[in-house]
This record gives sequence, C-alpha cells and structure tokens, in this order.
Amino acid sequence: MNQLLIGNFEDFQKHEGAELGVSEYHTITQEQIAKFAEATLDYQWIHLDAERAKTESPFGSTIAHGYLTVSLLPYLWGQIVTIQNLKMQVNYEIENLRFNQAVMVNNQVRLKAKLLSLKNLRGIAKAQIEVTLEIMDSPKPAYTGVITFLYHFNK
Repeated sequence: MNQLLIGNFEDFQKHEGAELGVSEYHTITQEQIAKFAEATLDYQWIHLDAERAKTESPFGSTIAHGYLTVSLLPYLWGQIVTIQNLKMQVNYEIENLRFNQAVMVNNQVRLKAKLLSLKNLRGIAKAQIEVTLEIMDSPKPAYTGVITFLYHFNK
C-alpha cells in the first residue's frame, strides 16, 4: 500500500479533485460488534444474536452497526494519508452519508477516498473528502458520504 504523505497545506492542495487511495481491508468480527454494542448501549439482536439472525434476519447472520463502520473512518483514513507537521486534526462534518449495504460479520471492508476540496480558513485547512466504504466481493458499498476534517498545521 502506498500511503500519501502530506506535510503542509500546499502539499495537500496538489491533490484537490484526485483519488487519494484505498486502505487495507479490515475484517469486522463478532467480537468487535459486541464491543461496539457495549460501548454504545445498542444491543439490538440483529447485531448480537447469531442464532436468531440465522433464522429471522434477511441477511442470514449478524451485521455490524452502521455507526461501527462509520467509526472506522479515522483508522482507515490513517492508512491512506499521513498528515505530517500537524498540531491538531478535528472531525468537523459528515454530509450525505448513505448506508447502501449491510456489513455482515466477517465481511472485509476498506475505505476509498477522494479529496473534493481544500480551503484555507485563516491558517486552518478544511478538507472535504468523498468516502466510500467498500465490502470485499460486493458490488455495492457499505456507505458513501463526504467527511470534512480541519487540519491545524504547525507553522
């Protein structure tokens, strides 16, 4: 995997409008789903009860929480781009997030990212990134959307 290195606003700006890359695949395990359920207090059976999911779920198995897959954004994004010379990064916004396909237990997912725009807000870089969470061997992605990060570079 070729990770993109960004050292400052000008480095980042060179990639505006371009595909930035894809992360490695990450396997969603039942243990991860269970830990997420505990952390968020979302114990819906479709995520946790494998036997019931086999018989009652349209998916035939447990599925990951949609927000679990969204919570993987920083981890997967960090595999695509390394931002150097950074004082702070802030999650700012998610727009047009659409869940397209359930992520079943043991599915492998990866993030694809494209830099839509980069603006300089008085020394803070506002990056809007089109994201697609792909599911291995599935024609439909788990979700699509636009995330916005604010990057405070060191002087």
